[in-house]
Amino acid sequence: MSATLAASSSHDGLFGAARTKAMFAVALSVLLSVLDYAVVNVALPTIAHDIHTSASAAIWVINAYQLASVISLLPLAAMGDRVGHARMCSIGLVLFIIASLLCAASRSLPELAAARALQGFGGACIMSVNAALVRFIYPGNILGRGIALNGLIVALGVALGPTVAACVLAVSTWQWLFLINLPLGGAALCFALTALPVTPRIRGAFDFPSTAFLAIGLGAFIIGLDSFAHHGGLGFACALLVAGAASMVALVRRQLGRTDPLLPIDLLARAGFRTAFLTGFFAFVASNFFIISMPFNLMNVLHRGPVATGLLITPWPVAIVLVAPFVGRLTDRYPAATLSTIGLCITGLGFLLLRLMPHAPSDLDIAWRIGVAGAGFGLFQPPNNKAMITTAPKHRTGSASGMISVARLLGQTVGGMLVALTLGLVVQGATITCLTLAYCTAFFSAGISALRIRRSKH
Repeated sequence: MSATLAASSSHDGLFGAARTKAMFAVALSVLLSVLDYAVVNVALPTIAHDIHTSASAAIWVINAYQLASVISLLPLAAMGDRVGHARMCSIGLVLFIIASLLCAASRSLPELAAARALQGFGGACIMSVNAALVRFIYPGNILGRGIALNGLIVALGVALGPTVAACVLAVSTWQWLFLINLPLGGAALCFALTALPVTPRIRGAFDFPSTAFLAIGLGAFIIGLDSFAHHGGLGFACALLVAGAASMVALVRRQLGRTDPLLPIDLLARAGFRTAFLTGFFAFVASNFFIISMPFNLMNVLHRGPVATGLLITPWPVAIVLVAPFVGRLTDRYPAATLSTIGLCITGLGFLLLRLMPHAPSDLDIAWRIGVAGAGFGLFQPPNNKAMITTAPKHRTGSASGMISVARLLGQTVGGMLVALTLGLVVQGATITCLTLAYCTAFFSAGISALRIRRSKH
């Protein structure tokens, strides 16, 4: 523990076995959070059948988790700056374990949705500080490797999700998808309590009114967009969007002039941080145009079965995993703007190649194009995340870490809603339209990233 304390006080990372154990704690915590989100997606039809609810209503098993995560990420990041990033991660693991038990014990949709919301809150505790912890675990000269490893774990969780869900459901009930979190969570908590570094804390009271404004603003905005995308009533959707906008305006006015604002407008005022955040947001919008629409394209247009569809999507996370070791080293040697821009251009090219596929492509034709897009996305993420972390002051690392997850979750949420809107409005070739929007958005995100190259030259 003395080595850990020394490292945290010097802010120059951990070394040897201390670094390995600490990073293992972060990796296992992140894997737990991401894997659980991924396995539930696959098991949703089975869950809907067992708890006697419709498929459309069962979506709230997913939405409850994501909504709780999005609205709580920034408050929890700010709280992590005050109570310590390691402690916040441990709290998240405890909540995640308790919520997993409640999920397994649920017998109705309201019970399961409430338990999933608590689980999303626990996951947000972990995801709000994971990048901040990596900054204090790895020395500055190899920080890119730590961030790349963190991205690798996220991709691994996404890749393993369908396989784990299929294996569990083949031998047992869906409740075990949550019960397997108990040993994983227990191991992660043990390492978190003993191996994570003690990080500096900031003083000052927590801003509860701003937290309420943020929760109302983001919650109303997301639910309003979801209602609009699913034709849930134009008047209701517009009222929610107006309420969300008003709440966010009130929040921004309250945050102006604060030295450690809950909504990090001080960080967004920094050109490098703002550009990296927007790059990440639009990149994840682009990725969800592909990820959500492609299974419909494969099954309904290209006539692949469910198993073949799952296998054909797999090159996306596999490519991210394969390029991660190389990207970590590149991130420590070359500018983030250059690497992220190249990565997003490759991703856009992959989506464009998918859009231009022949009418009856072979499985190989589909798989290698998806692999190209995945490799580009794997090249984009670590340097862009590093740019967000390193352009923030040390005492604002927690908020920067939270904003990385906000860019991802908000981009995925908006992308998913835009896909739903596209599928509802476009009568012919809706999935092809989604691929068109995917490559256009990816190239647009690359253009935003490229602004940093021009700025660095000046």
